[in-house]
Amino acid sequence: MELKQYAPEEIEKKSFEIIEAELNRKLDKEQEPVIKRVIHTTADFSYAENLCFSGQAIKRAKEALKNGACIVTDTNMGKAGINKKALARYGGEVYCFMADEDVAAEAKKRNTTRAAVSMEKAAKLHKKCIYAIGNAPTALIRLYELIQEESVQPELVIGVPVGFVNVVEAKELILKTEVPYIVARGRKGGSNVAAAICNALLYEI
Repeated sequence: MELKQYAPEEIEKKSFEIIEAELNRKLDKEQEPVIKRVIHTTADFSYAENLCFSGQAIKRAKEALKNGACIVTDTNMGKAGINKKALARYGGEVYCFMADEDVAAEAKKRNTTRAAVSMEKAAKLHKKCIYAIGNAPTALIRLYELIQEESVQPELVIGVPVGFVNVVEAKELILKTEVPYIVARGRKGGSNVAAAICNALLYEI
């Protein structure tokens, strides 16, 4: 089979054309760039069904980013995938505290996860932040608790951890909150999905 050769800049454009052609539903215009970028990242069209958006989530998130909001992730993989140059253009930066020694020590002392403790550390930043959780449901659960305690008020919660234990339940907790959210219902997700959502928002500003 002879493969057609594409110039590097044409590959992404062609990918989005294929996604457009194969999508079997009409998308909300505001949500469309986010959903399509997640599909582009995962090659999984089920995200067109399972991504849930609170009212005004995208508008409010873009406004926050435009005004210098930072992004907190629960993995360095997620942090690596976010376009930091695009974020820095508006004065924001990305934080991930998972590998910090004080976080590891506190988690061990309390017999809890570093992901949960990293959310507590993020809450002390006293900055406007978007929380992009793509791996650890314990991070999402602790974030929910901090929201309920009014210790933190996220500009947006991206709740897309992947897995089997407490993943579905953690996402459902976020759906009950008043904070803006983008949540992938069910077991699917990942750090790559969290980063893709962040980038979609940044590219649409």
